Amino acid sequence: MSLIQPRTLKGFRDYLPAVMIPREQLMQTAREVFRSFGFAPIDTPTLEHLEILTGKGSEETDRQIYRFTDNGGRDVGMRFDLTVPLARFAAQHIGSLGVPFKRYHIAPVWRGEKPQEGRYREFVQCDFDTIGTESVLADIEAVAVINRLLETIGFDRFTISINNRAILTGLLEHLDLADRSVAVLRSLDKLEKIGRKKTADEMISAAGVTSEQADAVLQLADCTGEADSVFATLTQISGGNETAMTGIARLRDIYEGSLASGVPKQRLRLDVSIARGLDYYTGVIFETTLDDLPTIGSVCSGGRYDNLAGLYTKQHLPGIGASLGLDRLIAAMEQLNLLPTASTPAPVLVTYFDKDHRDDYLRLAHQLRSAGIAVEVYPEPRKLGAQLKYADAHGFTIAIIAGGTEWAEGECQLKVLATKQSEQVAYTHDHPSALVDRVAQLLAPSGDGA
Repeated sequence: MSLIQPRTLKGFRDYLPAVMIPREQLMQTAREVFRSFGFAPIDTPTLEHLEILTGKGSEETDRQIYRFTDNGGRDVGMRFDLTVPLARFAAQHIGSLGVPFKRYHIAPVWRGEKPQEGRYREFVQCDFDTIGTESVLADIEAVAVINRLLETIGFDRFTISINNRAILTGLLEHLDLADRSVAVLRSLDKLEKIGRKKTADEMISAAGVTSEQADAVLQLADCTGEADSVFATLTQISGGNETAMTGIARLRDIYEGSLASGVPKQRLRLDVSIARGLDYYTGVIFETTLDDLPTIGSVCSGGRYDNLAGLYTKQHLPGIGASLGLDRLIAAMEQLNLLPTASTPAPVLVTYFDKDHRDDYLRLAHQLRSAGIAVEVYPEPRKLGAQLKYADAHGFTIAIIAGGTEWAEGECQLKVLATKQSEQVAYTHDHPSALVDRVAQLLAPSGDGA
């Protein structure tokens, strides 16, 4: 029988330990940040009835849905994001959950789109949302969560761009383009990627606007600078439209409230040209970019969607939330050399080269694990050089070395692999504290082991 060629599908990837370890750490960081703001975990099925998913994002996302007929003859699809399933979930369970309901959800989603840098057809989203309130405090909190999340992960230089769809809607009303808003906003969402002229051309061809109307919409891209200047310009170009004026006031509240919530001013940017490609957004929208790698796109996006759950229930369930693009962020961290190089989650390797002391090695490892220190025991009594080569290749921090002489004298050798420095530390099974304490010191974040 011929061998099957091992390969992955285009747009999908395997995650080796060196990437999967920090990936899991990022997910754990996201959980801790979400919980610190009071968000509770939920989960939903990978598959939904196709009618749940279609017509909620855009024509493009409808084309990207992985869909099929299951064994029961039902038309089903794999979720393309976590927000649409949340709307279904909320409509189905809100009676027992109550409002406001705050949830986070970390899970894979699938989109059959063209793969590109940092973007795959299967990827994990880390979502947080608040359902059942239109309060501006929920909008402000979303910005604060994004800031805390990126900050806790370890980034300092990033920008949270915020806008309000109501401003765009009001401007289109002022320009008599309300009936073509979906096509216009989809074109506007491509502004940063394709430039001003191509965006205008697409608006004219796809939405049927005049060149003057397209130019008026694209004036939004010129609204930059200090917040007061942006708000003044917006008021002027919106022509006093009531929808736009309400949106401007709301955006000002969000901006000022975010500053009060501890978001540094240099990280906040008013960008009224961002539209977000999904049709369900109705209010504030967010995009977060890394200052040192802006070309990779937004790593945390979202916004307010006040009507999405209305497709499933008559109860009014407004929502606000955002999603951390985990795999895009991982790709960015790889490019910025911010990922650790270790391919093991255990910082300590207990070497094993004296087969007569097998159980002594196992007792030592057990005592370290009981103290909360992750330990791997090398599985075979091979030469020490081979085991230390293994330790270096996998990124262990410390190797513990003990042979017949060390066991007889009641001590072990601790070798810090990065510096090649070694020291002898007293150890017996009955008195392990000196060794355990010294290992803990060497692993401490201060790094000097003092």
